Amino acid sequence: MLAETLARRIIGKLRGAGQQAYLVGGCVRDLLLGSPPKDFDVATDAPPERILELFPGSGCVGAHFGVVLIREGDAEVEVATFRSDRDYADGRRPTRVHFETDPNEDALRRDFTINGLMMDPETREVLDFVGGRSDLERQIVRAIRDPETRFREDHLRLIRAVRFAARLGFEIEPSTFAAIRHHHALIRTVSAERVRDELIRILTEGGARRGFELMEATGLLDDLLPEVAAMKGVAQPPEFHPEGDVWVHTLLLLEKLDRASTTLAWGALLHDVGKPATFRLADRIRFDGHVEEGMRVARRILGRLRFSRDETEQVESLVEHHMRFKDVPRMKESTLKRFLRLPKFAEHLELHRLDCLASHGQLDTYLLVRRKLEELPFEKLRPRPLITGADLIEEGYTPGPLFSQILGELEDAQLEGRIADRDQALEFVRHRFPQTRC
Repeated sequence: MLAETLARRIIGKLRGAGQQAYLVGGCVRDLLLGSPPKDFDVATDAPPERILELFPGSGCVGAHFGVVLIREGDAEVEVATFRSDRDYADGRRPTRVHFETDPNEDALRRDFTINGLMMDPETREVLDFVGGRSDLERQIVRAIRDPETRFREDHLRLIRAVRFAARLGFEIEPSTFAAIRHHHALIRTVSAERVRDELIRILTEGGARRGFELMEATGLLDDLLPEVAAMKGVAQPPEFHPEGDVWVHTLLLLEKLDRASTTLAWGALLHDVGKPATFRLADRIRFDGHVEEGMRVARRILGRLRFSRDETEQVESLVEHHMRFKDVPRMKESTLKRFLRLPKFAEHLELHRLDCLASHGQLDTYLLVRRKLEELPFEKLRPRPLITGADLIEEGYTPGPLFSQILGELEDAQLEGRIADRDQALEFVRHRFPQTRC
């Protein structure tokens, strides 16, 4: 791993210059758990100016906090000076820090014991000042020292505790859990972007169902996603959803997510978000217009969390089209082919599979669509147009809104195999739209 190799070299050079240096944080936790770390961070007693002197060309990413980013090719490692933090005024960052020479002081200012470990990469000796190894063995997420203080310092830690517990399959230690319950409303002060990134990780790193169950149990769900919390207790027709209410169905679907893309994961979470507002009891339970309402709610949530336009459009599309699969067996060939060529159709198909598995369990339509995709090459789904608007003008047709209807019907006939060449296309137009000739 390039980052690990770079981190080892950095530690070697710092130690060769008479400094202390260790791997620190999440990479140590993951190494001890036997999981490949995503990032490698280094902690040292060298002050930032010394780090920059030893690694010219590096940049300070947090000069006030003593963090230097060292890059080499595609690899990058953050190197941070040991420090203790003072006076968190905004619920995010300390207003001042004090650089330290004792690694113990650096460990004590971190969030959770399992993230407060340091390691010598050569000997694999672990420095544990906070009881992190024991908590790893016991599979516990525990705040370092007083949990109330830890969460008041940095409000994002409230949801980070949930993420670590969900991803690792750990329990949250009781006093830490109680402190989250007590302070959950503080999460509302955190920037939308930071919350969004944590929610994405909960949904995509594994353990999504557990993450949302913990968010619900701690009160964080009502703070961050009240529209999702509204799913609780919303009954569904048992003949279609024997599993239970909308919340239970959504949890079952999240349980089946397997390292999904960001947009598929959010599509899975929000595909039925329009149901609470459209619940109606008639001849049976009905959700008239829940797709359209779901699109509106999804757009509102994703806008609030500052998602990109492309991501928002794809999640909206997943919500919009998730009910269309029930019509696949009866679709005209042209309608089906247009459906199959939706952007990122693989995500639509996977959402349908998960939706079925989280309810009635029947995959007949899923398998039918799979067969169709295997049978139809790309040129059959999106064939080259047989004629264009210029051809219509040459034939004497007047440009205008009707052109889109003519070309649309032409494409339908082509997709259904009723016309196959230019001459047939022109004859189709002359016969179907005679009144439009000049």
